[in-house]
Amino acid sequence: MPRSRSYCFSVAALTLAALLSSGCSRRPSRVHPPSIDAASAGREAVRQYDIDGDGEISGEELENAPSLMAALERLDTDGDGVVTASDVAARVRAWQESRVGRMSVVLTILAGGEPLEGATVVLDPEEFLGPNVQPATGVTDASGLVMPTIEVGPDDPPGVAPGFYLVRITKEGLDIPPMYSTETVLGVELALDAEELEEGITFDLRW
Repeated sequence: MPRSRSYCFSVAALTLAALLSSGCSRRPSRVHPPSIDAASAGREAVRQYDIDGDGEISGEELENAPSLMAALERLDTDGDGVVTASDVAARVRAWQESRVGRMSVVLTILAGGEPLEGATVVLDPEEFLGPNVQPATGVTDASGLVMPTIEVGPDDPPGVAPGFYLVRITKEGLDIPPMYSTETVLGVELALDAEELEEGITFDLRW
């Protein structure tokens, strides 16, 4: 059965910028993309989400693959509504070719149209990307804004690697439904060519 879609996406505030450096002087060296086997990631994505075993991800299967659905315009280049292993592999190669290893991301989280302050937001990388993509975490401010980041050392730039992510939102003392947390229907692709990120995305939770 497809998950409920009783949530709302609205354009608001998600700023995307590469944190790159020249590797000279006192600046930190360039942060390279995490090592991902593109072909393996494609095969594993299909294995994970292809419920009917036809070798493709489509229809209700896509409804249950939030990060792939968020990137459908870039994955489904022929417009047939189907995502294949080669489609996923092509996106991974695009991230690698961009040579961007760390991006800063600002999200806006609302609940019923109002800013959700003090919520923990986790960008959880899709399992099919392998073990080298780290999750990023942050806590929303009074405006519902959050800048998730991976754990970094004192000399490392904050941010998150390009990739497919599930967005999980929780808040202590607030019973946020599983559809936004443990069984989230929220997803995002972080990539330089994801044009919708230039305008921004708000996740507006409704229950």
